[in-house]
Amino acid sequence: MTTAAKVALIDYGMGNIHSAGKALECAGARVVLAETPDQLKNCDRIFLPGVGGIRACIDPLCERGFDEALALSDKPLLAVCVGMQLLFEHSEENGGTQGLGMLPGRVSRFASAEDLCIPHIGWNRVRTDAHPLWDGLPQEPWFYFVHSYRVAASPSAQGRCDYGGEFVAAAGESRIFAVQFHPEKSQAVGLRLLRNFIRWG
Repeated sequence: MTTAAKVALIDYGMGNIHSAGKALECAGARVVLAETPDQLKNCDRIFLPGVGGIRACIDPLCERGFDEALALSDKPLLAVCVGMQLLFEHSEENGGTQGLGMLPGRVSRFASAEDLCIPHIGWNRVRTDAHPLWDGLPQEPWFYFVHSYRVAASPSAQGRCDYGGEFVAAAGESRIFAVQFHPEKSQAVGLRLLRNFIRWG
């Protein structure tokens, strides 16, 4: 019998831990709540959640040493929502906030428009590129989004979405994959993506 992958779910006080953990378990993972960087070492994969403002996320993440641990890790990493935004170089949120710089690009607020509701909340179609985490999914699957900031463009884009113009819905390089949407709230397609992550690498 194949042993289920052990996924470190980073708990730094700013993630939707309960929903993310349940979804990962449903996808077949053994979930370990990681409150310290040392707990990442004995896991097969890493899941980085994030909700709220980017500075309120990056400060506790760095204070606990996860920034250095993530930069040095060779394990597959999936980052979600603000967790994705943390991986980029800079965000204009909170008057300007430096990111971890693990992916190229900058985070900016959606441009205001009379016909555009901000935050972007609800289901939207994602145009996907070729990547193992999209295996078994439609070419343009629907995922659930909740966000006011986005990456408009990045050379690391692996999926794109339209809302007031095109933005990056997914990005990745090497062992890293990051999504702006919430797979744990995206029903069957979200679970499929999580299963792909558990088997990836």
